[in-house]
Amino acid sequence: MTTVDAVLNKQDNGLAFFGSPCNFNQVWKGSLDCISFDSNIIKDKLLALDKPCYIVRVDGRIGISHDGYLSPAENGKTGQAELLMAVPPISLQQLGDPNFLSFHNVKYAYTTGAMAGAIASEEMVIALGKERILASFGAGGLTPNRLEAAIHRIQEALPQEPYAFNLIHSPNEPAIERGAVDLYLRYGVRTIEASAFLDLTPNIVYYRAAGLGVNSANEIEIKNKVIAKISRREVATKFMQPAPVKMLRELVAQGLISELQANLAAKIPLADDITVEADSGGHTDNRPLVCLLPSMVALRDEIQAQYCYEKPIRVGVAGGIATPQSALAGFMMGAAYIVTGSINQSCIESGSCQHTKQLLAQADMADVMMAPAADMFEMGVKLQVLKRGTMFPLRAQKLYEIYRNYNSIEEIPAPEREKLEKQIFRKTLAQVWEETVTYLSQKNPEKLGKAVNNPKMKMALIFRWYLGLSSRWSNSGEKGREVDYQIWCGPAIGSFNNWVQGSYLADPNNRRVVDVAHHIMTGAAFLYRIQSLRIQGMQIPDYYSQYCPVRSTLEA
Repeated sequence: MTTVDAVLNKQDNGLAFFGSPCNFNQVWKGSLDCISFDSNIIKDKLLALDKPCYIVRVDGRIGISHDGYLSPAENGKTGQAELLMAVPPISLQQLGDPNFLSFHNVKYAYTTGAMAGAIASEEMVIALGKERILASFGAGGLTPNRLEAAIHRIQEALPQEPYAFNLIHSPNEPAIERGAVDLYLRYGVRTIEASAFLDLTPNIVYYRAAGLGVNSANEIEIKNKVIAKISRREVATKFMQPAPVKMLRELVAQGLISELQANLAAKIPLADDITVEADSGGHTDNRPLVCLLPSMVALRDEIQAQYCYEKPIRVGVAGGIATPQSALAGFMMGAAYIVTGSINQSCIESGSCQHTKQLLAQADMADVMMAPAADMFEMGVKLQVLKRGTMFPLRAQKLYEIYRNYNSIEEIPAPEREKLEKQIFRKTLAQVWEETVTYLSQKNPEKLGKAVNNPKMKMALIFRWYLGLSSRWSNSGEKGREVDYQIWCGPAIGSFNNWVQGSYLADPNNRRVVDVAHHIMTGAAFLYRIQSLRIQGMQIPDYYSQYCPVRSTLEA
């Protein structure tokens, strides 16, 4: 029968042991001089993840050593140093699913998500890609020429390294979605992050199927990889299942894919990876991570049992991942990989202006709120934005309330129209409409034709002028419009700021996406080591479990 043994360290390093030594048949052998009892040295040894840690007790004192070795016990002898427990080295590659690493040719089960308008910029994708960390370019809202230029630049900089491009669902403008797919197929973009999808479209199915073939071993070869960012089970189900046969037949009839590709697509899931998006910046359903991820993993297991895929779908997690603690929580709940978003927008490489980065670096977790989205304004869809330092969310909500209450610009009471013109638009509504007409006559004349005879649609387009430009102002740093900046952001940014407070990463001028990735992953591995010791019976004060980002000589 095991008895509880609690031994307080006489050196007052705070370590205590509650339990029984777990290595009954092993003892630690080595020089007593290599055992550290000082709290600072002990923490340094715990942080040395590439080395084992032997927890030993000598004359009632608990210490740690990297050196020495484990040896079979001899006739029950324990030796001078009693072995309490040992933890092996741990590498960052051990976190997450190793299949994710090999499939995407990356070194970490860590990716950065796409932030539209090139906030997730070429610089960001290239910096991470050169370190073999997967990043998704923020293609949403860009013109075809701008997107094409980004493809050229990233492919030139990363000929063999990993990268991805975003494909954002555009229910009101399917031609934009199709145009992005055409560019990705033309230039051989091999990984896309599909986001904001409410249902499957022929465009996403076309991209997936067009990259299928059979290799020399008669196995299905997947050239076009799909990572689907999802927060709803009904949508996840569609991406976890094979592409709909009807859509595949239509694509064959149009000559876009072959019969062979249609048949192969019916045997594999539409997505290789499902990113479960919890409470996040931009488009979000504000789902709690601890509820959403287990539900999606269970759904994946159900679908795998039904279809018996040769390569099961991996499930990763996004939304709220901003610290080593949140990263480790995701991994411990079964995430194959983690995705960061809001925190990268405050980094040097992001496409946001300096003023926006400063606002983000000062934000707390409560400094966010939901506001109407420009791309799905008429549908009432909202996205999460920063409210501290900007009036955008309140003004955008006001526009949506007016849109719901009136059927045309003319119905809006004159005093209300005057407020809109002076406070929000800073020009007359007639001038806004003229600019909208000029824009749509070049970009979408069909929609313009409908709006001319539809007062409600005309009003929506006028209001979307503000919603659309406000995010661009945040990127370009439009002077005089700072209070109208639309900054997509989730509560994770506040968590990140709290974590890095007092470190070199507190200053946005020091925030580099590669550093952030490295410290989050390193901190997660370190915390895993700490938790492993605690589970085995060690009482470890909080001092030892605090991981603070420190600039390395390579980062300096």
